[in-house]
Amino acid sequence: MATPKPITFGVIVGNRGFFPGHLAKTGREEIIGVLEAAGITPIVLSPEESRHGAVETYEESKRCAELFKKHREEISGIIVTLPNFGEERGIVDAIRLAGLNVPVLVQATPDSSDKMTIAFRRDSFCGKMSACNNMMQYKIPYSLTTLHTESVSSEVFQKDLKWFESVCRIVRGLKNLRIGSIGARPTAFNTVRYSERIMESSGISVETLDLSEVFGRIAKMKDSDDAAQAKLAAIKSYVSTNGVPEDALLKMAKLGAVIDGWMKQTNVTISAVQCWTSMEEFFGVVPCTIMSMMSNNLIPSACEVDVPGTLSMYMLALASGTPSALLDWNNNYGDNPDKAVCFHCSNLPKHFFKEVTMDYQAIIAGTVGKENTFGTCVGTVKAGAMSYARYSTDDRRGVIRGYTGHGRFTDDPLNTFGGAGVVEIPKMQKLLNYICREGFEHHVAANFSETAPAVHEAAIRYLGWESHFHGEENC
Repeated sequence: MATPKPITFGVIVGNRGFFPGHLAKTGREEIIGVLEAAGITPIVLSPEESRHGAVETYEESKRCAELFKKHREEISGIIVTLPNFGEERGIVDAIRLAGLNVPVLVQATPDSSDKMTIAFRRDSFCGKMSACNNMMQYKIPYSLTTLHTESVSSEVFQKDLKWFESVCRIVRGLKNLRIGSIGARPTAFNTVRYSERIMESSGISVETLDLSEVFGRIAKMKDSDDAAQAKLAAIKSYVSTNGVPEDALLKMAKLGAVIDGWMKQTNVTISAVQCWTSMEEFFGVVPCTIMSMMSNNLIPSACEVDVPGTLSMYMLALASGTPSALLDWNNNYGDNPDKAVCFHCSNLPKHFFKEVTMDYQAIIAGTVGKENTFGTCVGTVKAGAMSYARYSTDDRRGVIRGYTGHGRFTDDPLNTFGGAGVVEIPKMQKLLNYICREGFEHHVAANFSETAPAVHEAAIRYLGWESHFHGEENC
């Protein structure tokens, strides 16, 4: 399983001249230490470049902006830290002049009630409001910490920092994203229709590949082809293939090799693949294992050409650094109104299962024959905290909108086929009512994490999408 790359933040230390300058100096040193301890690289002015390495005057704003510009390709977000009131114009000028268009987190350090003399008084409580007011005037989107004032060494800031890191990974990951749409939308699935044009307005492009081209490239590939043999070995090391015919495994390997090659050639990052039932009828396997392997490597792949579905998977994977799956909201679980069965045939990543084995697709087998449906990843989803998300295009209004929230996969018994698990979500009936009233799809992306607030923040604050957060937390 792939791991996310280290992240880099630009840091603006606020300072206002008639407040104690030593607070700016120690505040800068403290935020640098906290970020480095978290594995984050800080880009910040040095004390030689500005007074205390902070930003106050317009000249210092320009120097800060030039520093950020030099690291444009590295910086994923900006942290504004206010160890004292801070010069509001210096802060916003630095952000505007840098022109990075990345998320911004505003943090203010609390005063100590026993240190309210002129030598130690911060007034960051007040300064944060002025900084935010100016960012609003400058049309700079920004995020806030959980508490109005919180120390950078506190536990609550550590959580906020992790949350903001997830927000930044989502925003950066979706910038100029290219999604591979492999095959035509199955006729029976009107529900996964979407607008490429609306996605393009958010800088997300869709690259298409017809299944005829996939099958044609496979037909020209020799059994001994290096890419096919390498993929065959990867399949066998990924999942138990006992009882699966060797010719079916080789077909899967060639399919995977062709998709890998095309994605690399076209600079496509994630994908959505046609399956039902063209793949089985005219090629003789299901693509589930190949898709599972991609998703497990943080390269989400959604079935039924659900492009918005794979986008939702990717947002969760970027936020958490762990694999996402695409599931159906599929069945009630007994008479518990807060539980449901989430299911797919399945192409769930191995990360989701207690145990997993390769088998045939039980539903399609009744139509095209068992011998043409090998390649599913079958097992029970393990227990654990989960986040879910679904973002789609609303073609009537020309917007991208969606919902997200928290729940958990349970250990409740479930005797069925495919990949399935029982999920429990507080006030689930209210969520299901919202999904149906708003006309959302039956597909939902899921992830073993608690990153829904980061997904929500990225969507509404920086992507300009409509987002509904289901749950008790205020986002």
